[in-house]
Amino acid sequence: MTDDVGNAKRALRAEIRQKRRTLGAHERETTTEGITQHLTELATSLSVRSIAAYLSTDVEPNTRPFLNWAFANGIRVLFPITRADGLLDWAVGDGESERRGLFDLPEPVGEVLSPMAINDVDLIVVPAASIDHGGMRMGWGRGYFDKTLGSMERRPPVYAVVFDPEYVESVPRERHDQPVDGVVTPSGIHEF
Repeated sequence: MTDDVGNAKRALRAEIRQKRRTLGAHERETTTEGITQHLTELATSLSVRSIAAYLSTDVEPNTRPFLNWAFANGIRVLFPITRADGLLDWAVGDGESERRGLFDLPEPVGEVLSPMAINDVDLIVVPAASIDHGGMRMGWGRGYFDKTLGSMERRPPVYAVVFDPEYVESVPRERHDQPVDGVVTPSGIHEF
């Protein structure tokens, strides 16, 4: 990572975190409704039977109502389990039973599967700090999803979830950064 790109990413991530913390309850509720609607539309249009998704934190766009919909509709959901070596294991979860994992992130309680388990899903839903109009994803700086996506031989569609102001013209980019196939925001689905 060049110092300039790394500094630009750190500054942008800090700005995004601060803006996310200041969202009011009404705005969070409204954005959750839009995200749930669009993720549901996406999963339905792709006829998914299995997805890989993340358990959102309090400052992220809320994916939990969508996950509840997925469980209610018999869709198998794999959740990431962070490992100290920079890889992701996966676990089938119910979206309700969780514990705090590495980096204090929410993780499911359940049987832990290998990093290869993600190869059997129909859709991958990833977190992001920002997505640009060309589909480049800027994550939170640990590289877990970049490593996972970059190592997949056959990748299903990958969609990031961000708030509308985080879908931008361009993001700082490095060689290891992985693009996504689309982004889901409260106002819509954008495909690349």
